[in-house]
Amino acid sequence: MKKLGSMLLMGVMVMSLAGCGSQSTGATTSETTTEAAKDTSAEDTSAKNQEADEAATEDADSQEAGGSFTVGFDQDFPPMGFVGDNGEYTGFDLDLAKEVAGRLGLEFVPQPIAWDAKDMELNSGTIDCIWNGFTINGREDDYTWSEPYMDNSQVFVVTADSGISSFADLAGKIVEVQADSSAEAALKENAELTGSFKTLQTTPDYNTAFMDLEMGAVDAIAMDVIVAGYQIEQRDDGDQYVILDETLASEKYGIGFKKGNEELRDKVQATLEEMAADGTLEKISDEWFGRDVTIIGK
Repeated sequence: MKKLGSMLLMGVMVMSLAGCGSQSTGATTSETTTEAAKDTSAEDTSAKNQEADEAATEDADSQEAGGSFTVGFDQDFPPMGFVGDNGEYTGFDLDLAKEVAGRLGLEFVPQPIAWDAKDMELNSGTIDCIWNGFTINGREDDYTWSEPYMDNSQVFVVTADSGISSFADLAGKIVEVQADSSAEAALKENAELTGSFKTLQTTPDYNTAFMDLEMGAVDAIAMDVIVAGYQIEQRDDGDQYVILDETLASEKYGIGFKKGNEELRDKVQATLEEMAADGTLEKISDEWFGRDVTIIGK
């Protein structure tokens, strides 16, 4: 009995020891698996972080290498900026801006805007500049300006058979002008002249103004002489219109940037001066006006 009891006791002890050994091995395996998983997770996280850093670096390099140059313009203001017969945006100012963008390694983006909303568009960052027969005079403190690139003046356009040949003849007449334009500003400063009109009314664009003049709805249009000359030249009935010799005001065209944006202004100005030196400004001007109307470097 003692021998049998001893054998049973030894069997229980062996089984107990085997069980303990099995539990210990299981714990060791579990810990090893967990540590391996942690190492793998850490490696994955490190790899993802490295990929993110590389992507950020690539984006930064891309931004440094390029970008866009968004130009705000009135799409109904030929020849400075308008919709061509092919449906594409075109114009003298847009051609200049496109050349500048190309030389700066930037994507040129022409952005049509409502002229009376130009300041909102510029200050909100929708556009980088206003470049569209934009008069500096009277706005000197409102924008960061380029140097003037064109001279201009404000004039009146009438029909050839109107009998109007001077400012005095405009007394009692209906005069139309584009809203928020330099011509409107010049008229507001000449209270004596505008006070002689029967009516001074505004229009959103000069294409509409010429239609009103053609139909006899208005007697005269106040506008930029550069734009007036181009409009008359392009019309089939151009010989039916004349520009009065007297001028409302003389002015200069420039490129308006958001106040304080000297960095972009300086880059654009330097490029324009480069274009003037190599003859590109004169070439583009000849294509639009048959002569060089620019004044940079002169």
